[in-house]
Amino acid sequence: MIKADIVNRVAEVSEVPRVKAALAVDTIFQTMKEALRDGKRIELRGFGVFQVRDRKKGVGRNPKTGVEVAIAPGKTVRFKPGKGLKNL
Repeated sequence: MIKADIVNRVAEVSEVPRVKAALAVDTIFQTMKEALRDGKRIELRGFGVFQVRDRKKGVGRNPKTGVEVAIAPGKTVRFKPGKGLKNL
């Protein structure tokens, strides 16, 4: 499923024009991105939780040459499925 499929489904179920459905979906995704950028936790009951976690530094290896490469610490987004999603 891609974003266009989600937009089409929202337009179909809510009986609004596709343009308005696209705006609604874009607004939801943009709001989620901003919340994650600010380090906030997003909890969607029955679906799951998105949260930003720290990623520790590490050592990687170039698969072609075998040379070790330092991987800098950073942040990453984690998703933990909720009970409703797990039961599917």
